[in-house]
Parts: sequence; structure tokens; C-alpha cells
Amino acid sequence: MLIILYQQSFGRNVYNKSRVDKFVSILNMNQQIKEEDTGVDYILSEFGMMGFCGIHRFYSGKVTSGLVYFFTLGFFGVGQFVDLFLIPGMTKERNIYLLHEATIKSLNNGHKVTLVEKEKKEADPMLVLLRAAAKHNNVLSIGQAMLTTEFPIEKVQPLLDRAIKQGLAHVDNDEKTGAMRYYFDV
Repeated sequence: MLIILYQQSFGRNVYNKSRVDKFVSILNMNQQIKEEDTGVDYILSEFGMMGFCGIHRFYSGKVTSGLVYFFTLGFFGVGQFVDLFLIPGMTKERNIYLLHEATIKSLNNGHKVTLVEKEKKEADPMLVLLRAAAKHNNVLSIGQAMLTTEFPIEKVQPLLDRAIKQGLAHVDNDEKTGAMRYYFDV
């Protein structure tokens, strides 16, 4: 959008007033845009004659050059005089910047999308146990069941007992180590 408002052409800035005015009217439907006035800039420039040089540059958003003007008395009056011819361009540039900022602000305040997490249904603990058994070749120890399901021992032990009662598993000792294993028919 900034390209529509502010075009670069042969090293100088071209102000496309018809496009800017059209865009401003569209933007004004949504919000008010504050614009700087050239007359106010000239009035602030006149304060330079009283020793307050650079105030018009602060108004135009040029803080660094405003400080330089303030401490050097407007480049010893020469810069203050030259700015009388530059003020209309500085005001247009500042208004384009303010329009751009208002555009960005209105775009950011546009349609907002809020992501809502679906409630996670807590999976049936028996299904979690059966999936864990399937991952371990249908053989689980109590420790493996706890690690894979991430359930505490107080929940795993009754779950394994229920699997035995329902005929989903049977208990036997490991042939090599003699440790108790739960063999699942999955």
C-alpha cells in the first residue's frame, strides 16, 4: 500500500495526490487520521526568530535535525531560512508517514483470528495401555507400562489387573530374567 502512496521516480519522490486522497477517504471510514498542518509548521518556524530554532522540525517528526537546529540556532539562521521553502514538502512527507502508520494500525485492528484449543478428551486408560503394549511387542513390565503410559503406579497396577480379568492379558515370568511380564493379546 505504501507503493501507492509514495513512489520513487528518477531519484526524487513523487506525491500521487489523487490516490492518496482516495485512500484517505476509505481509511477515514474506519478511523480518524491526524494530519499536520503547513500553517502550524510556519508558525513554529517563526519561533526560530526568537531563539527557539528547530521546533518546526520536531513537529514534522525530524527529531535529530531538530536537535541540531536547536543547538546551532538553525545553522546560524541559514537553515532556518532554507526551511521556509522546505516546510510544505516536510509536511507532506510527515502526513504520508502518518497515513502509513494509520493504515498499518487499521490493518492490525482488522479481522482477528483466535485459535481455540479443542478440549482434549482424556483417552480411555485401557486404550492407552493397549497401545503401549502394541509398541513393546505385546509384552510389558510394570515399569514399561508406567513409562509408556505416563500413569503413576497407583493407576497402572489396577489397569493391568483389569486387563487380566477382561482376558486382554495374562501374567507370566520372563524366561531369561524371571521378572513378571504381562503378555497382551492385541
